Amino acid sequence: MKECKIKLNSIDDVKEFSGLTNSCKFDIDLLSGRYAVDAKSIMGIFSLDLTKTLGLVIHADNEESQDFLDDIKKFIAD
Repeated sequence: MKECKIKLNSIDDVKEFSGLTNSCKFDIDLLSGRYAVDAKSIMGIFSLDLTKTLGLVIHADNEESQDFLDDIKKFIAD
C-alpha cells in the first residue's frame, strides 16, 4: 500500500486523473476528512471537497503502482 496527497484544481484535472485511475488494475481510494471514495469513480471524486488536498491510497506495492505515481506526479501535493 502506498499513500500520498494530491490536489485536483479543475474539472479537467478530475477528468484526467479519473482516466488515469481507470487504466489501473489495482484499487485506489481518495480520502477527504472522514470520507473515502473509489478514485475510479468520477462521481465519487466530485462528491469530495476539491478545494482541499486529498489523501490517495494505492492498494498495491508493485511496479505498476510506481508507474501510476509517475503518471500522476503533476497532481501530487508538496
